[in-house]
Amino acid sequence: MTDAASLTGPLREEYQAIAGRLEAARESAERDEVKREIIAFFRKVDGALGELGQLKEDIRVLVERYKQAQAGAAPAFTSARPVVHEDHLGASTFIEKGWSLISLGDHAGAIQALTRALELSPGAVEAQSLLGWAQMLHEDYDDALATFSRVLMQEPANSLARINVGYICLKKRIFGEAIEHLSRAIRLDNDRKATLYAHYYLGLVYVEREMYEDAETFFRKTLALGPNLIEAWFQLGRAQWQAGDRAGAIQAWTDGQRANKFNPWARRCGELLALAESGGDIPRSRFA
Repeated sequence: MTDAASLTGPLREEYQAIAGRLEAARESAERDEVKREIIAFFRKVDGALGELGQLKEDIRVLVERYKQAQAGAAPAFTSARPVVHEDHLGASTFIEKGWSLISLGDHAGAIQALTRALELSPGAVEAQSLLGWAQMLHEDYDDALATFSRVLMQEPANSLARINVGYICLKKRIFGEAIEHLSRAIRLDNDRKATLYAHYYLGLVYVEREMYEDAETFFRKTLALGPNLIEAWFQLGRAQWQAGDRAGAIQAWTDGQRANKFNPWARRCGELLALAESGGDIPRSRFA
């Protein structure tokens, strides 16, 4: 029995029993009795749907708590929830499902749903953009790059798509293209979050290129735009440490640790702070 069937099986059996009694009812009194059973059954199912809907939202809370416990360089998923509307092909249903699956961290499932949406509605920009997110977060970087490139052909001013291309180029170590896309997103300046992350990813690019003064400049601009982006404090400290500014690095990690003690990046700031103060060396690993 499938998971869905194990939940709905008893209700389906109750439905069949009521249907049988309705079919067999001959007298008015019998039909009235079945009517009351139908109404009670409807209320029972409607209540169960409400409980399941609340449970679904509670699961989203668990996912957010899990995300907050992780510290990664990948872009945070920021796409607005799609507005579901009826369409004769049903593509919008798969787009909404894809969005939900990305939000829940099921990137493989999202790719499947959004691929189906594009089969039903080829060229749909919203579906393509979400597919690019899912592929990128699933680390299918070549596929994501191709998908976002199609988005940008249709919407050259889509800054979120552009910074994601910049991030993918960073991961693939195509630094020149990463700088080009991220710099363009900054020039467009039509999406606050995209502008913020464009500065942050440019900082990461310059750390990877061991151009630490340039990296520090972009991390400081990032923090001016978004003081709560604590990973920027973490990376600023790394850039300063590798540039030989040990005191500056310790201050950056101290500020990052104090910013939000529950944030995983604040904890990582604390870890590097303790390592530095104990005389240990700070790793040069990519994205730390």
